[in-house]
Amino acid sequence: MWFRRDLRMTDNRPLFQALRQCETVFCLFVFDTHILSTLPPDDRRVAFIDACLDDLQRQLQQAGSGLIVRHGTPQQMIPDIAQALNVEAVFAGSDYEPQAKERDREVSARLAADNREFFLFKDQVIFDTDEILNGQGRPYKVFTAYKNAWLKALRSEHYSAAPVETLTCALAPVPQALTQRPCLKDIGFIPPAQPVPMAAGSSAAQEALQDFLPRMNAYDAKRDFPALRGPSYLSVHLRFGTLSIRQLVKVACSAMSTGSQGAATWLSELIWRDFYFMILHHFPQVADHAFNAKYDAIEWESGPQAERHFLAWCQGKTGYPIVDAGMRQLNQTGYMHNRLRMIVASFLTKDLGIDWKRGEHYFALKLNDFDLAANNGGWQWAASTGCDAQPYFRIFNPITQSQKFDPDGKFIRRYVPELAALSDKHIHAPWTAADHVLAAAQIELDTTYPRPVVDHKAARRIALARYGELTDK
Repeated sequence: MWFRRDLRMTDNRPLFQALRQCETVFCLFVFDTHILSTLPPDDRRVAFIDACLDDLQRQLQQAGSGLIVRHGTPQQMIPDIAQALNVEAVFAGSDYEPQAKERDREVSARLAADNREFFLFKDQVIFDTDEILNGQGRPYKVFTAYKNAWLKALRSEHYSAAPVETLTCALAPVPQALTQRPCLKDIGFIPPAQPVPMAAGSSAAQEALQDFLPRMNAYDAKRDFPALRGPSYLSVHLRFGTLSIRQLVKVACSAMSTGSQGAATWLSELIWRDFYFMILHHFPQVADHAFNAKYDAIEWESGPQAERHFLAWCQGKTGYPIVDAGMRQLNQTGYMHNRLRMIVASFLTKDLGIDWKRGEHYFALKLNDFDLAANNGGWQWAASTGCDAQPYFRIFNPITQSQKFDPDGKFIRRYVPELAALSDKHIHAPWTAADHVLAAAQIELDTTYPRPVVDHKAARRIALARYGELTDK
């Protein structure tokens, strides 16, 4: 069993299939050097994965087994370990990213050359690849239609748990020669100064889920307000598979049966996740290009000023408090509230006119819950270049978004403390405050806090023209 994006024992479909079909099952995880080589040495996600492996190791040891952990390229390590253990087959969960699919093709070919099988099983989605298609047998490109078909197809068996616990007798102990596990230092990493702000592993994931359940019914009412505990905060556990998507859908469906609108809204967000995985599978070009190909021709801003604006955006120094608060939350914690992800993405692409791919890449480096499918889908939605994207002429106003979703400035004050003394009225747009108001709050524009790097109204006109030239053709 090759663990990848499923760092748990409970309700693990590939593990269940391995245990069901095989007499003896060894468990393996590989720190992939292809992935690790692109990350900074203090990347908090690597430390989080390492802690998740500690939790998984404990679970496996309680079942009389253990976890083999190696560092290298899976294309080399998987066949080598399979040969050393003399196994007949390797089991893993399906992955939908282009590079991951190519990796799996190479692993499969090398295993086949040694007369070994490679089996993949759906685990990180409810419906994958070709399971939800339109009447013409083609993938959906509009979310609402996809969601309706998804809900129509859903049956209880789609979210029934895989009873791994009934088959653990097939789990094998780790051979003595393979017991040594590389530590963070061995793989070129160090503990981050600011780790992921939540406990790792499937045990902690279950606690996080229990924390969300009492709040689920209010999810629809509170999820857009970053100062409130509205979101589930489960995305990082879904990303690394310390939670089963089937368990979450079952929880949502159960609550919906009692009329919970919050659960229905939350389920819709889980369906978006399936949707973006499906889009990435069928349209892998979106990883590098606009889904709507004509928008590849957009002439994004470039040059020294664009670089200064991009740096200001990255550092949370744009002069728009809600944008800056969101970016500082990301930089400090590796998490960003979903409403803020939309606001800062709209600001980068529409107000600053900077290529969405640069923002997507920055998020990929910083987000604890980074997932190519969702990150790409979200950025292309905000940039109006994707499938079922926000129309290009709908441009978030960072001031009105701030006033609506952080009306008392509580979130802004947390992450932009230099503005804390401003009133609720002025904190959303400090440059509009009178000099004596700024002085009383000990704020000097361009010194204590920057003026806006662009004027939103003027930037909006430029953005409409930039997109309109292509749309009208």
